[in-house]
Amino acid sequence: MTERSRVVAFAHETRLVDIPDDAVRQGRRLLLDLLGVAAAGSTTELSRIVRDHAAAHFGAGPGASSAPMLFDGRSVSPAGAALAGGMTIDSIDAHDGHRLTKGHTGCGLLPALLAFHAAEHIDDWDEFMAALIVGYEVGTRAGIALHATVPDYHTSGAWIAVGCALVGARTLGLDVATTEEAIGIAEYHGPRSQMMRVIDHPSMLKDGSGWGAMAGVSATYLAADGFTGAPAITIDSPEVIEFWSDLGSSWLIGDQYLKQFPVCRWAQPAVAAAHHLMTEHTLRATDVVDVEVATFHEGVRLAVRHPSTTEQAQYSLPFPVAATIVHGEITPATVTNGLDDEAVNRLSGLIRVVEDLGHSAAFPSRRLARVTLTLADGRRLESADTEAPGDPHMPLTDAEVMAKFRSYAGAAADGLERASSVTEILAQRM
Repeated sequence: MTERSRVVAFAHETRLVDIPDDAVRQGRRLLLDLLGVAAAGSTTELSRIVRDHAAAHFGAGPGASSAPMLFDGRSVSPAGAALAGGMTIDSIDAHDGHRLTKGHTGCGLLPALLAFHAAEHIDDWDEFMAALIVGYEVGTRAGIALHATVPDYHTSGAWIAVGCALVGARTLGLDVATTEEAIGIAEYHGPRSQMMRVIDHPSMLKDGSGWGAMAGVSATYLAADGFTGAPAITIDSPEVIEFWSDLGSSWLIGDQYLKQFPVCRWAQPAVAAAHHLMTEHTLRATDVVDVEVATFHEGVRLAVRHPSTTEQAQYSLPFPVAATIVHGEITPATVTNGLDDEAVNRLSGLIRVVEDLGHSAAFPSRRLARVTLTLADGRRLESADTEAPGDPHMPLTDAEVMAKFRSYAGAAADGLERASSVTEILAQRM
């Protein structure tokens, strides 16, 4: 059996009873988190634009399969629903991720899977959860493999397209040969967009997740119609075999992190360090006259100090650190409606961000930051080298995940009501 056929067999044959209980439990936690982020994301201008775009340009023709867009209600083609859903989740940078992929599996995977199940009229909770977990296992490995074999740092859409196509082939019941064509098409058309361009110039492009989900969904239906692809190098190349050798025995869904704050993961260690210093010493923002953040190179690149858009706020390090010092927390409203906060912007302008070579060497397996506060009374307080909460070795509790979900879902006018049935199911099983 070739590596490719083994991956295809895993994607088609794995059932919920085959998956360890802790992996299933983590899958439910990630699903709950993604739905909350989607609800908050549906309030952004980015989401409004892309959903209107999908409704106008990705409509399902007469007699064709269709799927509703997340937190919208309008039905479009499955590819359009995946595009809109992926970009809606991505519009609030609070969704799960994986350190070694330097990206996010669930953001594109969930809307693609929802679109497939709606379009194919599948209503099977166990099958949905099994497919979601399979998608995490495949998508995460594809991301690690891509970063190990190409020089550029690509957005998540570049590799999640493969995971989306595989869960789509599973949903449609495609045979082995057709499934192989689907993943080959998805990988070829996955958006190999350069992530650091958006770090340096934040915009609505974000992490390419919606485009990757759309590519994966389209690839599945194209393959089903007889369209052919090329071998998927993230699975077929000899140099990536090591990343697939433990598929089915080691469950990488457990290695996904959950975010505590709605900003880029690279900023979160500094946010956590600042929060710890402020609470440990019972400080007020007026006590702080200078802030230095030492972190890894990629974190230093989050350089926007005075964001004028929510995208700039989410890809900033100084702004969320300042907001934490001033208000003690960061919520979706901080990065959507709090951009004109004078106290936050004043402090953000004072923050110095410097590279720590040790932190850079530890990236991406560890993301570290150290914060030093100078106070008006002359004291200097320095944090330890800090990692953000939510990583596998310091996970958020179930209560914290549920609290985050309720807070984020409540950002949408009827978000909690529309997600209540899923909440009840997950709350009973977590």
